[in-house]
Amino acid sequence: MIIKELHVVIETPKGSSEKYDFDPASRFFVLSEALPAGMMFPFDMGFIPGTRAEDGNPLNVMVLSEFKTFTGCMIKCRLIGAIKAVIYEPDGAQVRMDRYIAVPFLSRVYKELDVVPDKLVRELESFFVAYHGLEGRLFKPAGYLDAAPAYEQIKFV
Repeated sequence: MIIKELHVVIETPKGSSEKYDFDPASRFFVLSEALPAGMMFPFDMGFIPGTRAEDGNPLNVMVLSEFKTFTGCMIKCRLIGAIKAVIYEPDGAQVRMDRYIAVPFLSRVYKELDVVPDKLVRELESFFVAYHGLEGRLFKPAGYLDAAPAYEQIKFV
């Protein structure tokens, strides 16, 4: 099994109902939206600096962790997989938007987790479907990648 270190910058911490985005121009994190009552991020949501997704933003990562984090912190992680997905915009445009899943190297709870359990993958897919639906966008899961093929997709610019 390939274990590579990925640096993940947390934008939105686990349990938050506020979504934050890093603004490269100002170098600040900006409150970009508030989720409806009762909806929150199930795990820390962040990005891999130095990468670029099809939408022009850095690749997104959901970090499964027992640690209390905060917006702007960087965590050294190992990738355990990815949910392949396509997002359909309201205007009909399609964007490939895979969601990578990682765990911190320092995690004790998720130390042995090499593959995301199927039940957790389905729960994460449901979250992303609901989250993107709030914006009128359709998140359509298209399968799952284990760690090695997910790592192969990551390109640094």
